[in-house]
Amino acid sequence: MAIAEIHNEQKAVESKPKLSFEKFLQICPTDGRYELVDGEIIVVANTRQHEDIVAFIYKKFDGEIDRLDLNFVVRQNVSIKTARNDSSSQGRVPDLSVVNRNIWRSNPSDYSAFIEPLQLAVEVVSSNWEDDYIDKFEEYQNMGISEYWIIDYLANGSRNFLGNPKKKSVFVNLLDENGKYQTTRFTGDDKINSRTFPELDLTAAQILNI
Repeated sequence: MAIAEIHNEQKAVESKPKLSFEKFLQICPTDGRYELVDGEIIVVANTRQHEDIVAFIYKKFDGEIDRLDLNFVVRQNVSIKTARNDSSSQGRVPDLSVVNRNIWRSNPSDYSAFIEPLQLAVEVVSSNWEDDYIDKFEEYQNMGISEYWIIDYLANGSRNFLGNPKKKSVFVNLLDENGKYQTTRFTGDDKINSRTFPELDLTAAQILNI
């Protein structure tokens, strides 16, 4: 390819307008899971092991909600509108979302994304680990999500998070009184402490060894 053609392609990419969150909702395909990241629609694809971990946690959360008659629902494929520190809007779909039941049922025919803070969001780390450890950490904190789990079952994150040698981990981030996440790391047979589900009987190993 000629240098002029390469330059023209680069200019076309640079001049491509970024999607607004509202436009993203209008044109987002319905045949899969998609997020809005930096003004572009990104497809989200997960491995079977990833999906098995999500299904396992879903059952645990749903069981606690039933057992204790908690005022929550747990759902997959909940779209939420988030914002970066620079105020740019993003569209995210956590692997799992725990939502106040009253908010969930307030408008049962609504298709729009949530702008209210979730009670709890879970992300299972894939190869693009920075999304969960850095970008979504920032966005979910800004949104005011009370509890945010990061499950790194393949130890994909950097050694700054996972140590050296790296070790599979579950991170529970809890929003403090100043609106900042305080992070606790769980590995092996550590029992996970959850603000949303304080009686949850679950260890890191039960999740990480699926």
